[in-house]
Amino acid sequence: MNELEEGTRLTLDFDKLAGVAATGARVVPVVLQDAGSGDVLFIGYANDQALKATLEERIAVLWSTSRNELWRKGATSGDVLRLVDVRVNCEQNSLLYLVERTTGGACHTNLPSGEARPTCYYRSVGGDGGELRHLLQ
Repeated sequence: MNELEEGTRLTLDFDKLAGVAATGARVVPVVLQDAGSGDVLFIGYANDQALKATLEERIAVLWSTSRNELWRKGATSGDVLRLVDVRVNCEQNSLLYLVERTTGGACHTNLPSGEARPTCYYRSVGGDGGELRHLLQ
């Protein structure tokens, strides 16, 4: 079991943005939200190339900060996210991709049944801030 992705201990990566900044990557955060249900699926990053590809291909395309390459969500998993709309916040420093799931899944982790989770936000932080509670089983 991958403790970070499946565990019940809170271990937030407070260095994530510093690591992205250290690469010199010019990106903005992207919130991916199911256009129908309103569920937040996950947070990603986009550079100008990813945004252009998203608008042209009408699917969620992001910039992988770990691999430093374009990432077409679903290219390997099949969990493609069809684009409904792209919105920008008031300060123009983040984006919102409103999407439709083509399958039930959105997360790269799986339910115990082996199906992809419908959102990456499948755990809740406990009252003491140290324990996580699984919401989706």
